[in-house]
Amino acid sequence: MSTSMRQRKGHIDATTRNARIIKHLALCMCAIALFCAGFVVRGNHDLMVRLGVEESESKVASTTGSADSGEVASRLNEVEGILSKSSLDSYDADASTSAVLQSFLTSTNDSFTRYYSADRYSSYVDVTASEDYPGVGVFFSEYNGQAYALDVFENSSASDSGVMPGDFVVAIDGDRSQQWSATETINAVQREAGSTVVITWRRPTSLDASGGDEFTTTLVCTDYTEPNVTAQLQDGVGYIRLRQFTQNADSLVRQAIDQLSGQGAKSFVLDLRDNPGGYLNKAVDVASLFVKSGVVVEIDTVDAQTTKQVSGNVSTDAPLVVLVNGNTAGSAEVLAAALRDSQRATLVGVNTMGRGSVQVTKPLSFGGALRYTAARYKSPSGYSIDGVGVSPDVVISLREGASTDNQKDIAVETAASLVTD
Repeated sequence: MSTSMRQRKGHIDATTRNARIIKHLALCMCAIALFCAGFVVRGNHDLMVRLGVEESESKVASTTGSADSGEVASRLNEVEGILSKSSLDSYDADASTSAVLQSFLTSTNDSFTRYYSADRYSSYVDVTASEDYPGVGVFFSEYNGQAYALDVFENSSASDSGVMPGDFVVAIDGDRSQQWSATETINAVQREAGSTVVITWRRPTSLDASGGDEFTTTLVCTDYTEPNVTAQLQDGVGYIRLRQFTQNADSLVRQAIDQLSGQGAKSFVLDLRDNPGGYLNKAVDVASLFVKSGVVVEIDTVDAQTTKQVSGNVSTDAPLVVLVNGNTAGSAEVLAAALRDSQRATLVGVNTMGRGSVQVTKPLSFGGALRYTAARYKSPSGYSIDGVGVSPDVVISLREGASTDNQKDIAVETAASLVTD
């Protein structure tokens, strides 16, 4: 072979090799482009459907990004997307929202969570209890998110109709669409004097018991006046009963202490039985009447731990006994725990309710509101009150049907025994 032919063949071989290299590079670039395009296309649900890709493949893409939007929200979005695009039936957004949220909240461990529709939330207004109590003659409290009769006033419409403490509210004016909270119940029964309200009740064997007979009453609304603080001197002991922590609770208790001290009281009994709580800052103020310094309560939230301390404005340093029972709840439990942990008081009675938490109602962007537990209380010693309660130093149950209040008698005797001079 001549030199020129060998040169021509070498040129051809080189050209062929270069063509193959270019071809391979082009194939690689195409593969890379397709690979990148796959991520773009896979993130576009509508485009995936138009390209004829099966629905199940697009589901993979939708669920892999669920961490940011929330697992439950991602699943609901997926189902709603399928129904809106492919289902022959329609659905009502408000009704569906209410049903889904109610079921979702039921699955939580928070018995106080509740979704209020826009209509129900519009009538949900916080009520500040006062000594003037317009309504049906029932002092309402709340247990596991449901209103019940904590106390029934004598000679009231409720008392005359046979309503008893411990009866739970099932329906008001026939509305049993959801559990009635204490606030909603109080709002519903505060009507013009002389008007009526129909309430259906459930009577369980205990607060924790399910079931029980239902009965319906038609009650007449009237203004009732019940003193928040009552005081008396018994065997040299100043007895003070505090029904709830209203805005003036501390000033009323201070007045009672001064009055009883002037009558010769050497020790005191503070009766917190059937006290459902109220303003936490007023529980702190009442603690300040008895404790010179220190923490009253620790408040735990998602973001922080804070404490509240006494003001140092002490009213008396005389021996103190605190009476509690299973209806002592909320801020009343905070006060009882603080007085016991600081060794300022002896607790008498039975274990308290264990409602050491704070509920918040937050409006929602699409209407309505969400109620949920935002904080929990701990005693100065650091133990949780919620779900546990506060245990007394002297355990004594109330004797049913007895002519006298044996718990009160034991508390007065204990307070008298603590006087050393």
